Amino acid sequence: MPLTPRSRPHRPRAAASRRLKSALLASAVSVCLVAASAPATPLGVGDRLFPYLGNPGYDVTSYDLSFTYSGSNSKALQAVTTIDAWTTTDLERINLDFAHGEVDSVEVDGRPTAFESTGDDLVVTPRDALVPGSRVRITVRHTSDPVSGADRDGGWVRTADGLAMANQADVAHLVFPCNDHPSDKAMFTIRITAPSDYTAVANGLPAGADRHRGDGGDGATTTWTYRTRHPMATELTQVSIGRSAVLHRDGPHGLPVRDVVPAKDREILEPWLTKTPDQIAWMEDRVGPYPFETYGLLMAEASTGFELETQTLSLFEKSLFTEPGYPRWYLESIMVHELSHQWFGDSVSPRTWSDLWLNEGHATWYEALYAQDKGGLTLEARMKAAYAASDRWRAAGGPPALPDPPEPGQKIGIFRPNVYDGAALVLYALRQEIGVQAFEQLERDWVRDHRDSVAGTADFRQLAEEISGRDLGAFFQSWLYGEKTPPMPGHPDWRAAARGAKK
Repeated sequence: MPLTPRSRPHRPRAAASRRLKSALLASAVSVCLVAASAPATPLGVGDRLFPYLGNPGYDVTSYDLSFTYSGSNSKALQAVTTIDAWTTTDLERINLDFAHGEVDSVEVDGRPTAFESTGDDLVVTPRDALVPGSRVRITVRHTSDPVSGADRDGGWVRTADGLAMANQADVAHLVFPCNDHPSDKAMFTIRITAPSDYTAVANGLPAGADRHRGDGGDGATTTWTYRTRHPMATELTQVSIGRSAVLHRDGPHGLPVRDVVPAKDREILEPWLTKTPDQIAWMEDRVGPYPFETYGLLMAEASTGFELETQTLSLFEKSLFTEPGYPRWYLESIMVHELSHQWFGDSVSPRTWSDLWLNEGHATWYEALYAQDKGGLTLEARMKAAYAASDRWRAAGGPPALPDPPEPGQKIGIFRPNVYDGAALVLYALRQEIGVQAFEQLERDWVRDHRDSVAGTADFRQLAEEISGRDLGAFFQSWLYGEKTPPMPGHPDWRAAARGAKK
């Protein structure tokens, strides 16, 4: 997700994933053994920025989401969410993150089950308590409401001709029941039933489109099915429903690239879409093979104020490419920002939301390198400007790896300059500190070693130390957690501007 508002330009993967999730969940396991007679309580995995996000005691392996869209953006969708999970501790209750929808029924392993809502949690009480290592299937029949609430930062996004999703950072559970924390990635199957004059697209690859003849005077509908081939965090889910054209082309090594655009705008947007294969090749030259089964752009006729790296199908505002005001190289660099997230943030997901700097810092880094290649704006000039502003950013939003929590009702408030250019500045300093060759190896090894997994700041430091052969503890402590920006290696003349009062 690029910063908004925009300014004009001037080691073994599966096992590692389980270990990382277990470490985060362990901090909250002690609250899992809730007596059946006690009141239901919202739980969380202890994330510093979103304390009640996610839930302890289980590890989701897959989601099966089914949405039925009537053709009206003002009506709730009928939905069924099926969750397959393994328990990691004794559970008498199962907490799911879910709000902004009505629950009709819940089943656990095919048996009707008691449930209640508290806070942003749906609390399910199975007939029999679950022991560690149990496989459990939870089926929730519910509505999914696209009408925004007063304190809502995302979820369903209403477009001119349908719907799309923007679930970062803390809003997937406004769309479907889930374990809504990036540390618990899972496989997804997504089914969308809509009137047959609409097109529905979701993450992953298509797995069928079944047309249904209308009954009782109702029009025909089509059920579209998509499946991911790699695990995904809930905040990266994408569903597009609209009067859309789906355009196909080949990427590097035969990678299927599909773009979703308003059908009426396909010709005017095509020149931008043709740039994606070369941009993928540009990223592969720097960090290694593209990590997923497909990629493409969803250009939605909507006003969001941001673009979003939803896995395999990045969300963009169509107007970004149709309204004058930005140089072409600048828009292309924004495209590369979201593309680079497929490696940094999607394939390698953050262990906690305080690790967001690893997502946005890297995306900003490759955006800046691309802008240098295509627009002539040097990386050094951008980093020098960032250095001048860095103390102010730290005062206003916290150090890059210790960002301030969002204000109440502003969940996307964690997306501040300190985790964008401020975090890219940390990467620049690291390259200055360990050298270009070691830094480039670090980038490649990072996305290779943690592919399809989750990782955090400590993991990044450990790998940097292994590759450089140096103790970098003091470097990372000052650059990631210090209130004041340290001196820039190799640039003793760089100066930070005076700090303002902390907001």
